[in-house]
Amino acid sequence: MAFCLKTIIIKPENDIPIKNAIILLHGYGGDGKDISMLSLNWKRFLTNTIFLCPDAHERCPVNPNGFQWFDLTKEDSQYILEQSIKAEKQLHQFIDEVKKEYNLKNSQICLCGFSQGCMMSINLGLTSNENLNCIVGFSGKIINKDNLSRRKTSNTKMLLLHGDIDEVVPSVNLLEAKDFLIRNDIEVEINMIKNCGHHISVEASSLALEYIKQNFKI
Repeated sequence: MAFCLKTIIIKPENDIPIKNAIILLHGYGGDGKDISMLSLNWKRFLTNTIFLCPDAHERCPVNPNGFQWFDLTKEDSQYILEQSIKAEKQLHQFIDEVKKEYNLKNSQICLCGFSQGCMMSINLGLTSNENLNCIVGFSGKIINKDNLSRRKTSNTKMLLLHGDIDEVVPSVNLLEAKDFLIRNDIEVEINMIKNCGHHISVEASSLALEYIKQNFKI
């Protein structure tokens, strides 16, 4: 099956049956290959899991070799919201295609995203037709709290991680996201990583892996 987004697919080794899927969403100007690096360590502990790493649907004007989930060249919050909702619809379609292709349910799917990919993962986790297994987000934020609270249809649990010296998406966004999620009855765990900037540290990757194993009951 051809997915609606160009995707790097990392299947379980030795034809082990697929029981779960992790969809990895890259950041602004990145691509599926970038974010797929997380799978190199994780797949050793998640042997029944398939990893899917799609490229976003748009080329990134700031980095033409990479992609974007929504445009950030305009400092217009309404424009950014509209563009993110377009990406959200594309990603909901992608998730449906993954479920059909591998005979999976929402409860068998974890969404994991970095930066802009984290922002999309949070939105998807709260606007899906039913809860996903869990969301793991690195270095992100909530795009538009008022809009998301109005459109919320599900309550996917989340782990959010953020570097305390993030120079791109300030770490205050982690605390604001936690407050929003708690007020909207979402089960959320957070971890502020010390001396970490805008990247996924080894510590953050390890914490994320343990959280996913716990929720996949591995």
